[in-house]
Amino acid sequence: MKSAAVVLAGLLVLAAYYVYLPLPSTVSDPWHLMLLDASFRVAQKTCNLAHSLGLGHHLRLLNFVICSFDKLNTQSSEKVKITDIQFDGVEVRVYEPSTGGREKTLRRGVVYVHGGGWALASARGGYYNNLCLIMAESLDAVIVSIEYRLMPNVHFPVQFEDVLHATKHFMRPEVLAQYSVDPSRVAISGDSAGGNLAAAVCQEMSQEENITNRFKLQALIYPVLQSFDFNTPSYQQNEVTAILPRFIMVKFWIYYLNGSYDFAYSMVANNHTALDVSQVGPFREHLDWTFLLPSRFRKNYQPVTPSAGEAEIIQALPALLDVRAAPLLAEREVLRLQPKTYILTCEIDILRDDGLMYAKRLEKAGVEVTVDHFEDCFHGCMIFTTWPTDFSAGHRTRDSYIKWLSQNL
Repeated sequence: MKSAAVVLAGLLVLAAYYVYLPLPSTVSDPWHLMLLDASFRVAQKTCNLAHSLGLGHHLRLLNFVICSFDKLNTQSSEKVKITDIQFDGVEVRVYEPSTGGREKTLRRGVVYVHGGGWALASARGGYYNNLCLIMAESLDAVIVSIEYRLMPNVHFPVQFEDVLHATKHFMRPEVLAQYSVDPSRVAISGDSAGGNLAAAVCQEMSQEENITNRFKLQALIYPVLQSFDFNTPSYQQNEVTAILPRFIMVKFWIYYLNGSYDFAYSMVANNHTALDVSQVGPFREHLDWTFLLPSRFRKNYQPVTPSAGEAEIIQALPALLDVRAAPLLAEREVLRLQPKTYILTCEIDILRDDGLMYAKRLEKAGVEVTVDHFEDCFHGCMIFTTWPTDFSAGHRTRDSYIKWLSQNL
């Protein structure tokens, strides 16, 4: 009995050691966040082990685990009609608020692109289904949530092209009319990797002359916008933080661009954009965070710019410099064509500075931008609003985001 108690105590200590993660004192619901992060790490490690045993690709296995859990949280509403359909061959889920017996009038519309590192989650899963339901009800808007194809089945630029094709289909005059959507009141939005795709598609469509209808707004939630510098202040500050540590983000980029895992450690050190890598020179000023970030975000962090690096990484992964993958690299002439923009950022997030730098570059190009920054919130929090992943951070960020859309769309 005594030995069993000792073993149990030892296991509890190990469990506590694994769960504990140093977090800023400002973070809301710290222990809840640590438990969520520990669960995610266990799932990742288990799927990595299964991958090494030849039981399946770890990303596919991880997505199966996430989507299986996600289905438990799926909600429905009698006030919103949900339809699964294809737009130009791409699967989408459309949310249409009921008319409530009144005469059908033109509504607002939002194209939403879910996050998940271009590899995880689903428009049909509980987290994003619940978000889009609330958006449809709160905004009295038609929401089109795009179920783009994921890694490892496809890689860049397929995800971008899926979102582009589905969005262009929805923006056709006859399709907007079919859903009673006002062509002058449509936004494109997305979170994390979905924010990446939303920004890239918005840039692409802003340059096409033959498009009849254009977006009134874009709303980007903690977007990932560049793979040029993995040592911005937010990457350095949150290197090992919850949900999305730096090394995991670097691996997501490598998988997205169908590259070699061998590049990971070198990219973490910014060797792919060293001073002697001539291909990156024209883009360097677009990501000069010493100029683009306010001092309160720069703090005392210093740029990491190796004098000598590995040009072979850019040669093997030229898409690292493709604006369809990294919208922050776009030229001023493209940025000035972008619509009124909302960018939500979280302090406890490696991607904080991606959003802040994009906001500054858009402002310098003459675009009206609202930055909604949350000091106590973390990456991914906006979708965590139901048990057992119910965070105050999720409710506050979601409500602030929907409020801005309601006031501006």
